[in-house]
Amino acid sequence: MASDPVRALADEPVDHRFKGLPPDAEAAGLTVGKLAAQARDLFTGGFTTPVLTLDAEALEHNLTALQEYSTRHGLAFAPHGKTCMAPQLFARQLEHGAWGITAAVPHQARVYRAFGIERVFLANELVDPAALRWLAAELAADPAFRFVCYVDSVRGVALMDRALTEAAREAADGSGGDGPGVHGSGAGGGFRPVDVVVELGGGEGARTGARTEEECRAVAEAVAATSTLRLVGVAGYEAEVPEADEERVRAWLRRLTGLAAEFDAAGRFPADLDEIVVSAGGSAWFDTVAEVFAALPELSRPVLRLLRSGAYVSHDHGWYTRLTPFNRHPEEGGLRPAFRLWAQVVSRPSPGQAFLNAGKRDIAYDLGLPEAELVRDALDGSERPADGVRVVKLSDQHAWLETDTEEAVAVGDWVALGMSHPCTIFEKWPLIPVVTADGTVTDYVRTFF
Repeated sequence: MASDPVRALADEPVDHRFKGLPPDAEAAGLTVGKLAAQARDLFTGGFTTPVLTLDAEALEHNLTALQEYSTRHGLAFAPHGKTCMAPQLFARQLEHGAWGITAAVPHQARVYRAFGIERVFLANELVDPAALRWLAAELAADPAFRFVCYVDSVRGVALMDRALTEAAREAADGSGGDGPGVHGSGAGGGFRPVDVVVELGGGEGARTGARTEEECRAVAEAVAATSTLRLVGVAGYEAEVPEADEERVRAWLRRLTGLAAEFDAAGRFPADLDEIVVSAGGSAWFDTVAEVFAALPELSRPVLRLLRSGAYVSHDHGWYTRLTPFNRHPEEGGLRPAFRLWAQVVSRPSPGQAFLNAGKRDIAYDLGLPEAELVRDALDGSERPADGVRVVKLSDQHAWLETDTEEAVAVGDWVALGMSHPCTIFEKWPLIPVVTADGTVTDYVRTFF
């Protein structure tokens, strides 16, 4: 691209849109980049509570950890961008070896393209005509753009084909009708077929995906009957296997790789395909994915073994701390929680109760209540473990604390909270300070939800 849209984020003005940032930065007309250059202290630099932070060292550790894991196990990696929706973190993931970025819905793919992402894996069937028209235009305009999405139904294939054929016809009409056609069909100037992978579901009770191999074969046949779609592989999401445990996940993954081998032997992949895509992998079972993908027999073409874990970049203090495969394989490394939400005690009505000025508007709570980690004294700035301090309830703008002693917290103290589920942490904060171990704010991460 002619300019770097990620770097251009530093030119955005600091203002009321961004929670927790110093009010004097807006008064001074500072941009995000200029504020970062000041390297302010989180606690004395004018930040207001509540304020969410990202640990600079933990981010780098996590980015490196999964890069090294993927390399050791021969996996390509397209982290799920819906976790953070942060172009600066996408750029760092790509710098750490990611093949591309995974999306769930068209809006996310549009954000990725606005920030120059060249490879997008959409882990959903895309049947929205307006989104398909946009996609067709993107593919036609940029030969370097690689896009792959799920298909899991014959009807979905028909809807995609209809919308894409119409998009090709409109493109042909706009260029005089003499374009090179849709994959040899004679319609549409500059049109490129959309690469798709058949999604195998985890069975009854799972989320999306064709339930049986026979249904997958029917979907593949429907793709082959179009000139607007190109079958490039198979994919799915192992965490949606009902009552998932290691054996059930392994069995489903073997079905997935078996389907890839069957399609290849049956000649279902087009002759011009350079590599076959086999993709799975959330943040809870990527070790089992690596194991089964490694056992995939040799196919007629190279295989892109594509992992899609997303939560690793920030990790968390609860849900993924318990689920990460690194617990089962500590010799492989590990991840560190990068989030910390600082809130302030604004009321201490009784010795056993206190209230923070952060609640559901600021805190992820869908996978459990936050955990109090540290207390920072409002008078002398000293920090101590938040022993005997528990979050027991959240209101819109308050966290209810239960305390074992009267001395546990005082009005004005800052309390650091650890939270579960990165996806619903990131989405509440449009600009997040990145903080080093000594409290220096070195950067700001912009999100686009």
